[in-house]
Amino acid sequence: MPTRPLLRAPSRPLRRTAVVAALAAASIAGLMTGPARAGGDGGDGPHGPHGPVDRELQRRLRALVDTPGGPPGAIAVLTAGGRSEVYRAGTSEIGTGRPPQPTDHMRIASVAKAFNGAVALRLADRGRLSLDDTLGRWLPRLPAAWHRVTVAQLLNHTSGLPDYTESPTFIAEFAADPRRHFDSRKLLRYVAGEPLRFRPGSAYRYSNSDNIAVALIAEAATGTPYERLLAEIVYRPLGLRATSLPQGYRLPEPYLHGYDVNPPHPPEDLSTAISASGVWASGGIVSAPGNLGTFIRAWAGGRDLGPAVRRRQLTFVAGASEPAGPGRNEAGLALFSYRTRCGTVYGHTGNFPGYTQLAAATKDGKRSLTVSLTSQVNSVTNPRLLATLRGLQEDFVCRLLEPRKAHKA
Repeated sequence: MPTRPLLRAPSRPLRRTAVVAALAAASIAGLMTGPARAGGDGGDGPHGPHGPVDRELQRRLRALVDTPGGPPGAIAVLTAGGRSEVYRAGTSEIGTGRPPQPTDHMRIASVAKAFNGAVALRLADRGRLSLDDTLGRWLPRLPAAWHRVTVAQLLNHTSGLPDYTESPTFIAEFAADPRRHFDSRKLLRYVAGEPLRFRPGSAYRYSNSDNIAVALIAEAATGTPYERLLAEIVYRPLGLRATSLPQGYRLPEPYLHGYDVNPPHPPEDLSTAISASGVWASGGIVSAPGNLGTFIRAWAGGRDLGPAVRRRQLTFVAGASEPAGPGRNEAGLALFSYRTRCGTVYGHTGNFPGYTQLAAATKDGKRSLTVSLTSQVNSVTNPRLLATLRGLQEDFVCRLLEPRKAHKA
């Protein structure tokens, strides 16, 4: 169903003082085998990165950036067979001329939900929790009407939980101070008085509350803070040294600057305008294109997941990521399938003021694609540009799925 973005770029009257919130349910925001694993810092594959091989794809990425209302910068990284192709256009920061790099930090928005799923499924595989466990078991203080919702339903957005980012109180508090420090573990209180939107398992509706609940369940099941679980289960095993879940608004250097683009006004830098505490496990992770490619190869490839949990991960229902990814979208457990004319890849999208993301990989975890833009593009902010972007993403998928020889330098 159509949904609004979790956060929208500032309206003009408040451009110099704050980011205006327009929040909703759609967004914020041993897998890897063989030699394709990227280094933790750069993520360019063991043979190093190569420039664009497909000149037409490079031209079209440049055209996307040059489109009126387009992002100031864009970078796509395709990795296969241990080699990476890097396509980039525009700049990492307006006024510098510095091109985007695979090592630049950025807000990955709702792709953070895939990291959330990785924690939950690994814990399920270890027997620390079950995908059929309920909110009532682990979080009994939540409303009784929510208690029958399962972990699996949270992960594939069939829970029916009301979205806290639609709460008028949350929106007002966020709009008053976008750098406000929210208590991330109490975000569900904004909707604690509301009923379920539908009977659990009966429908699909993307909700940012779902992944907040999953993080809280993971903490309850282990007695360990979610940030530490991410480090122990995801970051360290994959060598993701450029990935973190901050509480504040600052970004580590170097970073891709994200912008509000609204012609005829000049782009406004939103990179450090918003605190990540208000999106937390649903969209607060900061990473870099190289790290993100490493992660998505592992997650899409099922690394360290047993057969039973892997089958659950890859059980899909009708539903699109936000914004929609390339081709036909279906929702698994914190993982979407993107069925394109050239084949299927698995991953997640995300958008956040200043940023739009796609991370996807093949089912065997050997090939990955990340596409990162430095502005927010979705069906609300710029539907025409989103349609162009989805077409370009599909063509990047086709490039990724070409025979491996095509990736040799």
